[in-house]
Amino acid sequence: MLWRNFTSAIVSSGVSRENDQPAAMKRTTKDILLTSLTAVSVLLILFVIVAMLAIIFIGGWKNLTWEFISEFPREGMTKGGIFPAIVGTAVMTLIMTVAAVPFGAITAIYLAEYASEKSVLAKTIRFAVKTLAVVPSIIFGLFGLGFFIKFIGFHVDNLFNNGELHWGQPNILWASLTMALLTLPIVIVSVEESIRTVPKEVREASLALGATKWQTIRQVVIPGSITGILTGTILAISRGAGEVAPILFTGAAYYLADLPKHMNDQFMSLGYHIYIMATQSTNVDDTLPIQFTTTLVLLLLTFSLSMVAVILRYRIRKKAR
Repeated sequence: MLWRNFTSAIVSSGVSRENDQPAAMKRTTKDILLTSLTAVSVLLILFVIVAMLAIIFIGGWKNLTWEFISEFPREGMTKGGIFPAIVGTAVMTLIMTVAAVPFGAITAIYLAEYASEKSVLAKTIRFAVKTLAVVPSIIFGLFGLGFFIKFIGFHVDNLFNNGELHWGQPNILWASLTMALLTLPIVIVSVEESIRTVPKEVREASLALGATKWQTIRQVVIPGSITGILTGTILAISRGAGEVAPILFTGAAYYLADLPKHMNDQFMSLGYHIYIMATQSTNVDDTLPIQFTTTLVLLLLTFSLSMVAVILRYRIRKKAR
């Protein structure tokens, strides 16, 4: 009886080994296949990015001169430079960032620290954020036209300017606020995720030492998540600097002889400039080098604004360490 049990155990172990070997080979094959697909996907993405940057760089580097950067356009936008578009894009991006990041950070703090998971208000805010994230950008432009210009601007002019048109027209402020609404979901999501990464024990230790809820948030949570706030800023800058559709109706102009001096002035934008040169030019072939160079300048400007936030984030991390 004992011998029979022993031999049956040996046979069953041999069978299990035979059954485990194909399974192990199958798992290895799946791992190799998954790794290969991942590698191919990464290489494909890198190839597209490198090819795109190479085409823009090769096509625009020849015309990237100081004259092109520092002068106003002339002779039907075919001569001169794009200085007003550079200034307009930079100013719009800065106003957009100042408007979007504080409100986005405050909303994220409320959702992560104060709101209950069962709160109707919190569920409504999250639903609104998810909805805004998938709304086409052209809808934001129409909303900015109807709300900021036709509603707020019209009533401001009636109250303070005797109906004279000052704020009830497209300008850089309304365009920047429209872009702030476009980038607000990005800021809220990134800041909320960063706040949730702060360990719960740190909050409990602060409260145990006698700090209030707000003191804990201000002195512990926000410093611990400042890198996430800056990451949201970087993403907002990258998204908003090149958008064209929201500013078509809210402030962008085809050509201006002066720089915007007031918040209710229109402005030139690099993205809108590229769009006009590519679609409205009488000779697209002649303006193609200008399009490439303007695109290169837009990329460099976006990278520069983002790099400022990256450097600031790195210094804050280094100081915290």
